[in-house]
Amino acid sequence: MPFTANELANITNSTLDYYLEKGKLNVQNVQDKPMLAAFEEKAGTFPGGKGSVSLGVKGGGAGGSFTGYTHDDQVTYYNPATNQRVNYPWKEHHIGLGITHTELKMDGITVLENGAEQNTSEKDGREQFALANLLESKLDDFAEDRLESWDSLIHGDGTASAKALAGVGAFLLAAPATGTTGGLNRATYAWWRNRAATAANAAAGGQGAITVNSAGGGTLIQFLQKESRQLKRFASGGVTHRIFAGSDFIDGYERELRANGRYTETGFGEARSVDGKMADARWGGSLFIYDPTLDDLGLSKRCMVIDMRRIRLMYMAGERNKKASPPRPYDRYVLYRGLTSTAVMVAQQLNTSAIYDIA
Repeated sequence: MPFTANELANITNSTLDYYLEKGKLNVQNVQDKPMLAAFEEKAGTFPGGKGSVSLGVKGGGAGGSFTGYTHDDQVTYYNPATNQRVNYPWKEHHIGLGITHTELKMDGITVLENGAEQNTSEKDGREQFALANLLESKLDDFAEDRLESWDSLIHGDGTASAKALAGVGAFLLAAPATGTTGGLNRATYAWWRNRAATAANAAAGGQGAITVNSAGGGTLIQFLQKESRQLKRFASGGVTHRIFAGSDFIDGYERELRANGRYTETGFGEARSVDGKMADARWGGSLFIYDPTLDDLGLSKRCMVIDMRRIRLMYMAGERNKKASPPRPYDRYVLYRGLTSTAVMVAQQLNTSAIYDIA
């Protein structure tokens, strides 16, 4: 039986809630966004106030050392001064949906206005002609556009817009010995750099991209084995690594594994299961997570190892996916629904994360 008018009141608001919380997207060209999902899962909050989130960092090594003495030799004292602060300005973001009353009428939905307030209700008999739900289709598009644009910001370096979020690209650099992050100069403070193996790093005198070669146990495998120690070297308290990689990087890693490893008994030994597919590749127990966005960005040969404990997405308290229902202009019959988020990405340590490329 048809819903009552009361049950259908505010249909756009309730449907928007559903799309935000459930993420219903039954379409054919929507990619996974694993990096976005990982940062959202670990996202923290910060209070409002000044325009930046400020964190304390330090590199240690203030110059003091043991010196020998005997009897009444004169000794010296020193005063360590290694504390530094990094600052990250938070940014405001908006995405808005506008639907004309005409389109809603075509979909069997009427808009009920009470001053600036606009509610929606389903027309009697709508189920007889609304075979394709126009409102649901538009909310499908809205939900995917919201996620895709936020995913783009998460991957970005903040240079596309000074008013928008600076993502992991602002913290994990292909040439990490140059530039300024959070107000600290990477050239001055060697400990304020991510690990890297890229062509850009080679041009700056550092480690270049890795050429995939299965000989000698695998060039890429051996390199990653050595890097695993370096990524934990300064990680007092441990690390929480997520590894995101483009398709070509994972292919190269799997080629070396096949050449240097062996198939399991269940792969070739079980009579009813002749299966040549490898299990998903891992490194040190952590899964290589295929990130389609890296492919889209032309970075299919890249791998990003992110310490999710020390590089985090943070939302201002009460300002995460905040819904808005603006009144329509007096001369436009349009229903508006919007979302705003105030957020910042912060880093308190960089040398536990890395960028690696294959040649």
